Amino acid sequence: MHTSPASLARLGLRPGEAIRFRRHERGRWIVGRVSGIATDGSVNLRDPDGSARSLRPERVEIRRPGSRGRLRWRVVSEVAVTWEQLELFAVGDG
Repeated sequence: MHTSPASLARLGLRPGEAIRFRRHERGRWIVGRVSGIATDGSVNLRDPDGSARSLRPERVEIRRPGSRGRLRWRVVSEVAVTWEQLELFAVGDG
């Protein structure tokens, strides 16, 4: 498992940040905390009870500003794609 801020930043995440997931497809949302990235690319998190979970980025959401600046929940896989695109623009500036 990778817990360094740099490895989390590749997916646009920060350690200890709030993240939400569902135990079942139609279950209620549960808010946990980001703890790292597994070697297979899944997001490691802690649920409110302190139990560790490892879920695919498509199954968890993180709060990010929307088009009008208001925070909204977005799927981590979408945030990661946006984050990678921003890094590509920064590389071309040097």
